[in-house]
Amino acid sequence: MTERAVLERPGIQHPLARHPVEDRPVRIGMLAPIAWRVPPRHYGPWERVVSLLTEGLVAAGADVTLYATQDALTSARLSAVVPTPYEETPGMDVKVWEGLHLAHAFNAAEQVDIVHNHADFLPLMFASLVDIPTVTTIHGFSGAAILPAYTAYADRVHFVSISDADRSPNLPYIATVYHGIDLAEFTFRAQPQQPPYAAFLGRIHPDKGAADAIRVARAAGLPLKIAGIIHDRAYFEREVEPHLGADITFLGSVDPAGRNALLGGAAALLHLIHFDEPFGLSVLEAMACGTPVIAYGRGSMRELIEDGVSGRVVPDEAGAVAALHALDGLDRAAVRAHAATFSVERMVDGYLQVYRQLIAARVSS
Repeated sequence: MTERAVLERPGIQHPLARHPVEDRPVRIGMLAPIAWRVPPRHYGPWERVVSLLTEGLVAAGADVTLYATQDALTSARLSAVVPTPYEETPGMDVKVWEGLHLAHAFNAAEQVDIVHNHADFLPLMFASLVDIPTVTTIHGFSGAAILPAYTAYADRVHFVSISDADRSPNLPYIATVYHGIDLAEFTFRAQPQQPPYAAFLGRIHPDKGAADAIRVARAAGLPLKIAGIIHDRAYFEREVEPHLGADITFLGSVDPAGRNALLGGAAALLHLIHFDEPFGLSVLEAMACGTPVIAYGRGSMRELIEDGVSGRVVPDEAGAVAALHALDGLDRAAVRAHAATFSVERMVDGYLQVYRQLIAARVSS
């Protein structure tokens, strides 16, 4: 086991970070996925949220133990048995290490007031074996076939949705808590880079609409810069790679500095999704740079984008082309201001309210 603390930051005491009955900080066991490092080196949206929430809770005065991989960077107490993330470690047996990871965390459950699960459905089965309340943030459903794993434990685990749009009618929820972003990670650009270009940031997969972005950018006469991991190799080879050239460039998966440069320099982010997006961190990250977002109105998009202020919600490719031609009507300072409403502090406050509610209910029972 590895236990260490790094990235020391000054704490700012938040009243909700205190135990509702005992005079001490709330103790949280933060259970991260082990696919990517916390925080991620490049890709890893769930891990990015875990890092932002963990650091925000520590800054608020909570006592947080982070269960992640041994290379994680955190100001919380790190407790880890998994050496490295499985997506970054060829040949690693995922089932073996996930099992060890979850068993390690839940064996220590009596040492915390709340277990906060970000690792999908497998931890639900462990949660049924301990008395400590477990909060599960559902970061999205891979499909209807996954629901039985959630419904089976709906009377034991407390579910948080990341958008109202992503709620399943088959599950009870204790709250919706939007993801937050750290605006300090993103540089505001009052004007896009010249000559202007459009950006695409996301998995290269049919769901995310890279092919749509290529067609829309070309129809609008703008170059397009594409960044993201290749999640569907056949889709990339069929729909993206043949179009690469002077006007369409592929950057691969970008690190935080590359993401900031890509999004900040863009005239707009094209988020032309073909699935019901549970949240969409890249949407907020673009807006944090002052870059408006043009998106199809699927999933959470109408909750994240204030149409006509921080971007445009459009019905189809023609609408997206028209929105690219009308970008002068959007104030990039107002775009940034809208992103600021999705702060880490707001996310931390939302989760602290959930924790205190569940801790108080357990104490009084």
